[in-house]
Amino acid sequence: MNAWIKPVQLMGKHVVLEPMTHDHVEGLKLAVSDGELWNLWYTHIPGPSEVESYVDMALSQQQAGQSIPFVIFDPDSGNILGSTRYCHIDHDNKRVEIGYTWYAKSVQRTAVNTQCKFLLLTHAFEALDCIAVEFRTHWHNLASRKAILRLGAKQDGVLRNHQMMPDGGYRDTVVFSIINQEWPVVKTSLAFKLATKS
Repeated sequence: MNAWIKPVQLMGKHVVLEPMTHDHVEGLKLAVSDGELWNLWYTHIPGPSEVESYVDMALSQQQAGQSIPFVIFDPDSGNILGSTRYCHIDHDNKRVEIGYTWYAKSVQRTAVNTQCKFLLLTHAFEALDCIAVEFRTHWHNLASRKAILRLGAKQDGVLRNHQMMPDGGYRDTVVFSIINQEWPVVKTSLAFKLATKS
């Protein structure tokens, strides 16, 4: 694994991000069952029977230097709330994508997403010295697109027919980013949002 980016624990008031391991499989099964997230047609979230292979693939990509997967914990209860990761790591150009993000239904539309993104963006820009952080989502995932815009990211464009879907259809992928010059203002905005959430 390239030394530029490696597994790290990130801690906040609302969440703790821990490097993913096989020990998290059972907790991830419980989290993904909260809302039956695998039924969303426009994104791929594993069902309980797929979680183990999902973790295997994430850790394989980490070993190859392609991603750093995290498990999201509630710092009070210790329960797993979801998962996220740095992916499509571009070591030479110091660019990463934050993706593969999903949360248990019961914590959606709470401070959890804002806190996760605040921690990941702070680490990316201030510890890793990234020049840009990307976000990508399905054209039809309107909730995700709105959430990314609320973070302060700007839309770069749409990749038409970007990926084949399991049902044989095609995914148009919307690409957003935050660049390093924008980070100070985005950080201030996110910190304000977190300060006003319980």
